[in-house]
Amino acid sequence: MMLIEETAIADAALPVDQFKAHLRLGTGFAEDDVQNEVLKGFLRAAIAAIEARTGTVLITRDFSWSLNRWRDPSGEVLPVAPVVSVQAVTLTDKQGAETVADAATYRLEHDSQRPRIRPLGSSLPAIETGGSVKISFVAGMAQDWGGLPADLGQAVLLLAAHYYEYRDETSLGAGCMPFGVTSLIQRYRMVRFGAGVSQ
Repeated sequence: MMLIEETAIADAALPVDQFKAHLRLGTGFAEDDVQNEVLKGFLRAAIAAIEARTGTVLITRDFSWSLNRWRDPSGEVLPVAPVVSVQAVTLTDKQGAETVADAATYRLEHDSQRPRIRPLGSSLPAIETGGSVKISFVAGMAQDWGGLPADLGQAVLLLAAHYYEYRDETSLGAGCMPFGVTSLIQRYRMVRFGAGVSQ
């Protein structure tokens, strides 16, 4: 399985001015392109960390997901949420020839945590032994920063500020995330079930 982010978050979608205000940076930075690039880097890192922790894509963009076999031919759960649309399902045989599956043979089942692609017949298109399938889709909560829920937006700013303030720190533990950020994203974390335990 391989998830690829096909398009990056556009610079225009990043809240650089809000981040400057959050950091209380002086107005002298307003025209400083070098400083802006540094701030964008921290914002992108914070967004990526929160998306990884929650399984939720914040700003809408294109993804592709490749599999060697369906885990469940009656409905394959997609790796991130929310999924806006499925653009294509492309089957590749063992010789490398590609075939785009008829869009009338499957549908997207929307879900805030576990969206899935469902067959309209008895099962999803068959994957040949030695072949693969690539699902191209669009995912994200909002087209731009203004469309995000306030708590997630605040979490990104808090985490980006943490990265900014501790940018020279090398002794923080793996997976370190400030408590305030953890609290803000808690309700978006994906609930996983297995062996009778939910997390």
